[in-house]
Amino acid sequence: MNNRIAAAVFFGVSMLVAGCATSPATTYDYGRPEVVVAPSSFMGVHGIAIDAKGRLLAGSVVGNAIYEVDRSSGKASVFIAPPHGQADDIAIGSKGELAWTSFLQGVLRYRASDDAPIKVLAKDLPGINSLDFDKKTGRLYASQVFLGDALWEIDVAGQKPPRLIKKDMGGLNGFEVGKDGWIYAPLWFKGQVVKVNPDSGEMVVIASGLQTPAAVNFDSTGRLYVADTKSGQLMRIDTGNGAKTVVAQLKTSLDNLAINKQDRIYVSNMADNSIEEVDAASGKSRTVIKGGLAAPGGIKLSADGNTLYVADLFAFRSVDTRSGIVTDIKRMHGSDLEYPFAIGASDKHFLLTSWFTSTLQIIDRASMKSVAALHDFKAPADAIELPDGSILVAEIATGSLVRVSGKDYKQRTVAVQGLGGPVQMILARDGNVYVTEAVGKLTRINPKDWSASLVADGLKLPEGLAETPNGRFVVAEAAARQLIEIDPATGARRVVAADLPIGFEAGPGLPPSYVATGVAIDARGNIYFSADRNNAIYRIPVR
Repeated sequence: MNNRIAAAVFFGVSMLVAGCATSPATTYDYGRPEVVVAPSSFMGVHGIAIDAKGRLLAGSVVGNAIYEVDRSSGKASVFIAPPHGQADDIAIGSKGELAWTSFLQGVLRYRASDDAPIKVLAKDLPGINSLDFDKKTGRLYASQVFLGDALWEIDVAGQKPPRLIKKDMGGLNGFEVGKDGWIYAPLWFKGQVVKVNPDSGEMVVIASGLQTPAAVNFDSTGRLYVADTKSGQLMRIDTGNGAKTVVAQLKTSLDNLAINKQDRIYVSNMADNSIEEVDAASGKSRTVIKGGLAAPGGIKLSADGNTLYVADLFAFRSVDTRSGIVTDIKRMHGSDLEYPFAIGASDKHFLLTSWFTSTLQIIDRASMKSVAALHDFKAPADAIELPDGSILVAEIATGSLVRVSGKDYKQRTVAVQGLGGPVQMILARDGNVYVTEAVGKLTRINPKDWSASLVADGLKLPEGLAETPNGRFVVAEAAARQLIEIDPATGARRVVAADLPIGFEAGPGLPPSYVATGVAIDARGNIYFSADRNNAIYRIPVR
């Protein structure tokens, strides 16, 4: 997670494809959903650890769970279920204790054994991120990053409040306690590896000149390894002189690492939903587990229907709808991308929005370069570009549609207020804006005077929507785990597909739409949707 994750964290689709429109009287006969991009485990993988039983554990913040991963088969199974399993990092104590940080919840959890109850050792720590035990003494330390910048000692007995060790360090991320009792850690924002005395708070720089170091770990011989998320490099650091040796060149978006007793190094990659095993001697790696997509949300189709553009949270990607091949356009921490949850599209631009970072990112379609990154929205859930070049942003936290215009998009005016949690929008062929509201509505907005009229209500957490060639709307009812078709003229509706892997529940204090299901429709009427329960993309064909 980056430094612009704002208070929006705590607030509780589809491009119209021009083409052969059919008669409004046409009623489509839809087939069964078919896979375009296969399902995968996790929803972005972060902290990893190997416990006393040799199990490889992997944490997911967005997925609200801890998983156990079989290192031979790559099969993943839920180890601690949502919402209590939310884990940005995982630590193992000398007696087999397990502790983990729930970043979005600001909570540090602990259990003494597999059969012991889960306890909350610390709370109200926004951005609680990394943690580790001192294997000799049993002391537990944890850091805040991005939503805070502090290092704490946590009372394992849960009787005392956290003790502040040091603050304002520069993003002390994935750390490990050395045999000397010092805390060895990367500083995310300073490109350094440091060690910190947990008693005095003294901090000593070990190495500098890294790009964005994310995590460090020791092997059995005391050699220190660091994963750099921006360069994608796994390096070995000489703790005496700070010399750096590249062990393996991996992909960007690295998050964490763990080393087993045989000194096999495991590295997690949030963008690829992957864990790789690296042989430190040869630098060769093998993929233990990997997904095609990480956490797909909003989607848009190209005019010919052959390319689907996906806001994949940890990446901005395209998918060939004929082959299912996924291509990276931008990746988190390897580019200027800012955690996209939704995507709007016009002839000139892609519009990526993130309620995580309060951001609207405008990308030129021809060059795929960022035109602007606008911040300080109130949990922006979606954006569309209007014919005059202005942009309409849906703020789920305020229930408003904000119009952005002028030179460098500096002018902001509230166009519509009073919506019940606007989630996704489209500009329809009739010139009106249609928006889903989390409270259960599909609403029509007239851009001429910004008046609103109800199209349908009583919907169960409506999210993504798209217009069919015959002028109807397909809406994802996330809470009902189905897609429905709505006739805007009469309000009549029918179920297109049910029992779908959508509607992943948000954790406490998060936007109800969370990773909103995206919907897109091609010129023939084939429907595409993203599935937040298994990270897949599906197509519902017209028969």
